[in-house]
Amino acid sequence: MIRAVIFDIDGTLLDSVDLHAQAWARAFEAFGVAVAPADIRTQIGKGGDQLMPIFLPPERLAREGGAIEAFRADLFKREYLPRVRPFPRVRDLFARLRAEGHVLALASSGKADEVARYQEIAGIADLVDVTTNADDAERSKPHPDIFQAALAALGSPARGEAVVVGDSPYDAEAASGAGLPAIGVLCGGFPEAALGEAGCLAIYRDPADLLDGYDRSPLRLGLPRGR
Repeated sequence: MIRAVIFDIDGTLLDSVDLHAQAWARAFEAFGVAVAPADIRTQIGKGGDQLMPIFLPPERLAREGGAIEAFRADLFKREYLPRVRPFPRVRDLFARLRAEGHVLALASSGKADEVARYQEIAGIADLVDVTTNADDAERSKPHPDIFQAALAALGSPARGEAVVVGDSPYDAEAASGAGLPAIGVLCGGFPEAALGEAGCLAIYRDPADLLDGYDRSPLRLGLPRGR
């Protein structure tokens, strides 16, 4: 039986992927690096520690990576965060899961204040049991650190009692590294095939679709044998 559900936030609960890609593109541009938002978008779901090496050579990353990340974080908070909106029925989904007895966690590569703000935007602050953020993980997704931290905060549930819900292949890869199955949602913009190839055991359009399909989902029926 699934007891704990660990949610990614960006692209899973909040319509923020394009905004993050735009902020990264502007941050790179401010330091003389031209990267198209569309190229960055394919990397959203990773934290800055994993995203920046895709676009910067090692020597430049060592020299300017911290400054670029700080620029991006400030820019996003000032200009993009006010534009972030939740996907439809996120609160309804969380309320249903709580009513069914699930314990709910958020696992994000964002800073603690960002995660707190995200809960307010989604209207779920009173429904979340556990949150983990960048301070709880040495490495961001696709490394498993953030989900391992969430498991620890949840009291280390037994195998088969916890599942991850995320929108990117990086969520599924990180979940697998933490010994967790993953459910995918398409609202973050990654192709269904990419989520399937990364190991998602079920895929839904968005939180509303997962809510509508709850009674037939792994959250209600449990995991297939061997998962």
